[in-house]
Amino acid sequence: MKSPVTIVGAGLGGLTLARVLHIHGIAATIYEAEPSAAARTQGGQLDIHEYNGQLALAAAGLTEEFQALIHEGAEASRIVDEQGQILLDDQTADTHGRPEVLRGDLRRILIESLPEGTIQWGKKLAGVASLGNGRHELTFADGTTVRTELLVGADGAWSKVRPLLSAAKPEYADATFIETYLHDADEQHPATAAMVGAGALYSGAPGKAISAHREAGGILHTYIQLRRPLEWITAIDFTDSPAAKNRVAAEFDGWAPELTALITAGDTPLTPRPIHTLPNDHRWTRVPGVTLLGDAAHLMPPSGEGANLAMFDGSQLAEALAAHPDDLETALTTYEEPMFRRAATEAVDAAELLTILLGDRAPYSLVDFFAAAV
Repeated sequence: MKSPVTIVGAGLGGLTLARVLHIHGIAATIYEAEPSAAARTQGGQLDIHEYNGQLALAAAGLTEEFQALIHEGAEASRIVDEQGQILLDDQTADTHGRPEVLRGDLRRILIESLPEGTIQWGKKLAGVASLGNGRHELTFADGTTVRTELLVGADGAWSKVRPLLSAAKPEYADATFIETYLHDADEQHPATAAMVGAGALYSGAPGKAISAHREAGGILHTYIQLRRPLEWITAIDFTDSPAAKNRVAAEFDGWAPELTALITAGDTPLTPRPIHTLPNDHRWTRVPGVTLLGDAAHLMPPSGEGANLAMFDGSQLAEALAAHPDDLETALTTYEEPMFRRAATEAVDAAELLTILLGDRAPYSLVDFFAAAV
């Protein structure tokens, strides 16, 4: 590449792309809407898989830094019913294939690995226009513009780059995950902390579930999962924290108090995260000078693969660009075709997992899923 690669979005995928490009001596600039790396919290723990996420980090030269972040024992898993009766308990899970790290820590080591100035913070993309011959002009909310010969949309579910390639728009998946945290849980809520155990806890029934994950420092990170219409979710005033907690907890009336405490005793406001998806087989016809990675390319329900796929996309795109420095379109085709195939496979699995979590046989369907994976 004779000119810098332009990346929109400083998530894990965009950062991995920039880092692997840097290793290959290819310049890149990331434009990120957030004002700084510390502008917001970065979510909870991620299990990083040896067949995609770890390969991406190896290509980025960050394996040692990644290994220093691992939360040992976090892969332990427990499934309970509504009354807290244990249905499956594996507190000795092997962490080598899918070790857990905090998303924020992973993002930090990627940011620190890039040359100063690679990330342009506070650059919210307002629009993109094609200039022909594979060139594009980006206009930012602050009125500035940038022209580029290679544009990569790493800007997530509501990508502003995607419309250059595809008319597909995210659709609601009839489920919302509601996030909250319980701090100092071992001291303040010992019964709930004991039920969660060393790693992850799953408890479900048809249409509803509570999952929690232990993080460092006695933190329990909870997702309340509900299969409800979007209108039902938006009718809740989440700015009224006590009322919102009571409304959501009412959906779990009669459940064990150790479980409902994850909702009612949360130390942070409930944050709704409606689940949206792109079509499982989402793809596009090659458009010169532009491509996508991560959720911008293949948005799917949470399955543990999203961050891994985004990082792997970034590393594979960088490797393709390095392998074909004088033939941009060949490089993009080399990247896109395998990406389409692996994303389609993972999207089907992710949709199936959402049914396992919230379908008619929950939580026993999840017990069967874990048993089949052994």
